[in-house]
Amino acid sequence: MKFTRKANAQWFGGGKDGKGQLTTASTVLNKTQYSFSTRFEDGVGTNPEELVGAAHAGCFAMKLSFLLGDAGFTPDELNVDSTVLFEDGNVTEITLDLKGKVPGIGKDKFAEVAKQAKETCPISQLLKAKINLNASLV
Repeated sequence: MKFTRKANAQWFGGGKDGKGQLTTASTVLNKTQYSFSTRFEDGVGTNPEELVGAAHAGCFAMKLSFLLGDAGFTPDELNVDSTVLFEDGNVTEITLDLKGKVPGIGKDKFAEVAKQAKETCPISQLLKAKINLNASLV
């Protein structure tokens, strides 16, 4: 399978006093604002690190669902929080906190499949940051 996805960023003004907007081809993001304050303070809008975190959590959850299916399990729910650490101008670490409801699976098998998903999901493979995983069954 091969496909492309597109997004657009526009930036107006200087780095600290400027502002931008992000749009995706799907229009899920449609001129969504971002700025210095949304990235480095608590402004209203999004930021690149938040979007990377959402992409990573979503990709990981979907990959894990496929791998669980391959192993003979169907999850009732996979809930993934992604925490992106930005320091000294770089994304250095991402922590995925997973809580899964998977009927019939044991704790060890769940941890094994979750680790495989962490290592093989396309977004994990894209990133050079350290990726931590905390997985628990509920």
